[in-house]
Amino acid sequence: MPRWFWKHWEGGKIHALMMDLEVGICSEVEKKQKKKLLLDYLWENLRYHNWWCYRYYFCELLSLVNVVGQMFLMNRFFDGAFLTFGIDVLTFLESDQEERVDPMIFIFPRMTKCTFYKYGVSGEVERHDAVCILPLNVVNEKIYIFLWFWFLLLGLVTVAVLIYRLVIILSPRMRVYVLKLRFRLVGKEALDAIVRRSKMGDWFLLYMLGDNIDSIVFRDVVHELAARLGSSSTKPSSISQA
Repeated sequence: MPRWFWKHWEGGKIHALMMDLEVGICSEVEKKQKKKLLLDYLWENLRYHNWWCYRYYFCELLSLVNVVGQMFLMNRFFDGAFLTFGIDVLTFLESDQEERVDPMIFIFPRMTKCTFYKYGVSGEVERHDAVCILPLNVVNEKIYIFLWFWFLLLGLVTVAVLIYRLVIILSPRMRVYVLKLRFRLVGKEALDAIVRRSKMGDWFLLYMLGDNIDSIVFRDVVHELAARLGSSSTKPSSISQA
């Protein structure tokens, strides 16, 4: 669902702005025209991308909700035994053999009592009790152990990403550092100028564009945008914390 939301909200913006600039075989004339179009868009729409950016972060938050929700639904399915299933398995493996109780056997028994009903020689229904072997549970327990650790990993990674996003939102200096670390061809002064006079959404759009177009083209666009910001007083010059 988060992926569907983002595809709907993003609406192909990045693909439209790329204009095949990820391919380094455009003619110089064509490349110059496309760079100007991209630069003009960034200039005219500076400080108007916050809502677009925060929708992306909302989708990441939905991903965490999805993982946690899946774990609780699974826990309800297993009558409250799934949330601690992985921990119980690790505890079982580290316990003394004489004292430990296998949680995998508890949830996925290998044998169980079965009751069969069939017609007897008198024509009446007779009840027969038997012990049934459940070999498939050997496979099931391994699958759900993997799912438990997979959900845990996804949850931890998503939480780490959300903390990273929060730091990026609150710290313009961190935005500059991340851009410089990711796009080494771009000068720090240009990044400082753009981040200082733009908003969070503009930073996010630049980051996404930098990941999808040619690095030389991206460097030129960023430097030219910074030059425009430095030579114009029409854009707000206050440092944005948003």
